Amino acid sequence: MRLFLHELRAQQKIFWRSREAAFFTFLLPIIFLVLLGSIYGDRDTIGGIHAGTYLLAGLLGYGIVSTAFAGLAIQLVVRRESGVLKRVRGTPLPPRTYLAAVIGSTLLVIGLEAVIQLLIGRFLIDAQLPESPGAFVFTLLLGTIAFAALGLALTGLVKSAEGSSAIVNAIYLPMVFISGVFWSTEAMPGFLRAIAAVLPLTYLLDLMRDVFVHQDALSDSLGAIAVVAVWGVIGLVLALRMFRWVPREGMSGA
Repeated sequence: MRLFLHELRAQQKIFWRSREAAFFTFLLPIIFLVLLGSIYGDRDTIGGIHAGTYLLAGLLGYGIVSTAFAGLAIQLVVRRESGVLKRVRGTPLPPRTYLAAVIGSTLLVIGLEAVIQLLIGRFLIDAQLPESPGAFVFTLLLGTIAFAALGLALTGLVKSAEGSSAIVNAIYLPMVFISGVFWSTEAMPGFLRAIAAVLPLTYLLDLMRDVFVHQDALSDSLGAIAVVAVWGVIGLVLALRMFRWVPREGMSGA
């Protein structure tokens, strides 16, 4: 635990010292909320939910995917290819403790981001707060862990630091739009709705929006919880098989 807390503090310092990470993974969902909230302000409902609440829940989901999936995957690929992860394995710090601290730091960032989004949503775009705070916290944890596992798995497919942003963005940005972060999937063509029906973010957003409008969201959304959890398990299994600590070009000699 002492090593974990020490590494967690280090990971927080590394994150906040990176202006690019702080902007694209932390500030961007907040900026989207402010900008789109001003546009959606005149609309009454989206998908039967107050427009501000619908947008707030969607951008909370976007923040989770941006930070726990895209940001984490790019960060670890860059560290792997620069030799940082290989050097970590040569220290007394257990690899599992290092990864736990990295994911824990990601969770802290998402938690802070969520608090700011809730405040902006409530006081700027008149969005309602979650009906069940406990269910809301559970949804944040579930989404973060599931997408962090998928992010770890994705690192196994990326061969270079230079290509990490392109590959990750090519996967997560279409998922953000197709899953209905900014609008209801009911307005999309049938083939896009079919794709959305298998994406984990779609179900995380469904669960997040239920948390805002129903007190018994968890018991009423067991299907969505199960789908997100299954995707998390798939990500974990793939991560255990595909995650590497050494640069890809050096794997044959490692």
